[in-house]
Amino acid sequence: LCRPLLPALTLALFGLAAAAGPRQSPALELAQELAEELWSAGLPGDLPELEPECRSLLSAFAEGSAALTGCLGRRARPVRLCQGCRGHYRRLLAQYGSIARAVGNSSESHNCAKSILTSDRLQIVVTLSEFFNETWEAANCANCLKNNSEGLSNSTEEFLDLFNKSLTCFEHNLQGQAIDLSSNNYTEVCKNCNETYTKLNDLYTHLQRMNRQGGESAHSAHLCIDVEDAMNITRKLWSRTFNCSLPCSDTVPVIAVSSFILFLPIVFYLSSFLHSKQKKRILILPKRIQSNANLVNIQEKYS
Repeated sequence: LCRPLLPALTLALFGLAAAAGPRQSPALELAQELAEELWSAGLPGDLPELEPECRSLLSAFAEGSAALTGCLGRRARPVRLCQGCRGHYRRLLAQYGSIARAVGNSSESHNCAKSILTSDRLQIVVTLSEFFNETWEAANCANCLKNNSEGLSNSTEEFLDLFNKSLTCFEHNLQGQAIDLSSNNYTEVCKNCNETYTKLNDLYTHLQRMNRQGGESAHSAHLCIDVEDAMNITRKLWSRTFNCSLPCSDTVPVIAVSSFILFLPIVFYLSSFLHSKQKKRILILPKRIQSNANLVNIQEKYS
C-alpha cells in the first residue's frame, strides 16, 4: 500500500462505516476495524509523530479539558464555578504546564511543546487553555479562594454560611403558609429573617468596598461570580418575592437635613426684614422748623 494513500484510504473507510448507521453488515464492521488498524499503525514516515510521552501529556490535557467543561456546564445555574471547579482548573493548569515545559528529549524533533502547542495554525491546546483562563479570570474566582487556591477564603466561607442560613430561614418560615404577594405585605419571613438578611447584606457591602480598594485588575469592581450570584438570588427573594424591605438607619439625619434646607428661605427672608428695619431712617426736623414751632407755642401761651 502506497504511503501517501494511507490517510485518504483510512478516512474513506471511516466514512463508509459511519454511513451504514447503527446496523452494520459484517463487511462494514471489518472495514471499520481495518481503518482503525491502519490509523493506529502510524502516519507516513514523512509526517511528524508524537512521542509516547508527548501523546500521554496530550491525552491528559484532553481529559482535563473535558472534565472542566462538564463542571462549568453543570454549575452554571445557580453559579457555583469557583467552589466546585477549582480542582479541575488546577489540574488543567498543571497539565498545560507539563506540556509547555517540553517534557521529553531536548532535541527539536522530540519537543512536546512545539509539537503540541505551535505545530499548526489552529493551536487547539493553546486556544482551549486561553478560553479556560479567561473564563476563570472573568469569574473573579481568585477573590473567593485562598492564595494557593486550595480552598475558599475565610470571608467567602462566612458569606456562604450566612447565605445558607438566610435560605434556611426563608424555607422554615414558609412551611405551611400561603405567600401573599400584595404590596406592603410584611410576612413572617420579613419578621423572623430580617437579622440574618441584614448581616448578609452588610457583609456583602463590606466585601465590595474592600475589593474596590485593593483591586487593580479590570474585574476589580466585582466579587467572584459565586458570591455575586448568591447575593442576587437572596435580594430577589427578599424584595420581589416576599416584599420585604430593610429599615433605613439614616432616616433621622435625612429628615433633619431636609428640614434645615426647607427652612433656609424662611430664615433668609426673616433676617433680611429685621436687618432692613434697623437701618430704617428716622426723620429729623430742621432747626428752622423747630424755632418757628417754639415761637408759635410762646405766642399761644401769652395770648
